[in-house]
Amino acid sequence: MPVRPNAFSLPLVALALAATTLTACGGGSGSSPDTVKISFKQSTDNSIKVMDTYLAGIKKDFEKKYPGKKVQLVPIKAPDSEYYTKLQQMLRSPKTAPDLVYEDTFLINSDITSGYLKPLDPYLAEWPDWNQFIDTAKSAARGEDGKTYGVPDGTDTRGLWFDKGVFKKAGLPEDWQPKNWDDILTAARTIKEKVPGVTPMNVYTGKPAGEAATMQGFEMLLYGTNDGTSDPLYDSTSKKWITAGQGFKDALSFVETVYKEKLGPDVSDALDPNFSTRVRGELLPGGKLGINLDGSWLPQDWLTGSGHEWPEWSQKLGLAYMPTQHGQAPGKVSMSGGWTWAIPAKAGNPDLAFDFIKTMQTKANAQKWYIANSGIAVRKDVAADPAYVQAQPGIKFFTDLVASTHYRPAYPAYPKVSTAIQEAMEGVTTGDTSVDKAASGYDDELKSATDNQVIEK
Repeated sequence: MPVRPNAFSLPLVALALAATTLTACGGGSGSSPDTVKISFKQSTDNSIKVMDTYLAGIKKDFEKKYPGKKVQLVPIKAPDSEYYTKLQQMLRSPKTAPDLVYEDTFLINSDITSGYLKPLDPYLAEWPDWNQFIDTAKSAARGEDGKTYGVPDGTDTRGLWFDKGVFKKAGLPEDWQPKNWDDILTAARTIKEKVPGVTPMNVYTGKPAGEAATMQGFEMLLYGTNDGTSDPLYDSTSKKWITAGQGFKDALSFVETVYKEKLGPDVSDALDPNFSTRVRGELLPGGKLGINLDGSWLPQDWLTGSGHEWPEWSQKLGLAYMPTQHGQAPGKVSMSGGWTWAIPAKAGNPDLAFDFIKTMQTKANAQKWYIANSGIAVRKDVAADPAYVQAQPGIKFFTDLVASTHYRPAYPAYPKVSTAIQEAMEGVTTGDTSVDKAASGYDDELKSATDNQVIEK
């Protein structure tokens, strides 16, 4: 079986240990036909139990609905990049494969290509609720063979979070809306000058941050460098990847500027794989970060019972859309992704696993999850429900960004392409590599990752 490209590499010894650990904690699915084993990403912050709490509730519902059946939750506590690697180890063998796994949409096609996932079409054809899912969400879990391999549990968008108190101290407007990249950098420079002790801006960067660097950081810049009518990473007509052009270099230059001018966090902090946890749990609630380029899901950490309760966040923080580079049409940029529930090809109890998906994805349970997770609904009936729209500050803002959003070209080579982007970002962040050299290095990695299926920009 081919090794799936992934967003993070561990030494072989570490991978072997990970696989051993997962086997020991009950990752295998073959032990009982009446037990469904479910693996998911558990937060590295011990106080954040959003997913744990939700799944515990679904487990209770499921076991009541299916007497005699049991649910075993198998959490994987790790940063995103390590989670992907550990999950890969589990999927390779029937001894460690769970019955149901939580899959990031950016990796699903590489897992499909590696033969790790089971097509769900026979189940979906007999499930009326599948008609409630929006087409873009369905396509995120569809393989190149046209089959569907996952059920999405929501989507997301991205924008600029800013601290109104910091802005007031800096003499910046509390209804701030930058029109271009220069406006963002100007605000960050003003904060640096007038509000000492505060990190002016956060842009995720480098390999330790994994896909957060690629998607929250780089792609939010790159997709704002053209007119929004074509994908700057992948040409769907020729089915080839695009080498680093001027827009790619401009995005790298923005990252370089943030760290070279010390407008961002210390480089050592930025390259900490758990830095995003600190951003949500310490810096923003503590008034220590001016501008944060990040996702729609942040409030899940601040809700009652989350461990980092911050009920006044909507009064303390402002929201602004990410502008295009020069303010050119369409004017704003967002990226969307999300996660899916998928059944491993080597699962021992796939039918039971899909019954669990159906239990999770009733309208009521799906709506409960979107709100708890600060997610964006992918079910049409939930999106139209006023109780969802009004459930939390920010939901309407981020839901409206779906009209301006982009989706990653999540083809099998994408994880390697993403890693190459992270390497280029890290080079300009540390100052070890010039923008031109980082772009050239990206081109070399891109050609290697895609068997030279590229268009020279």
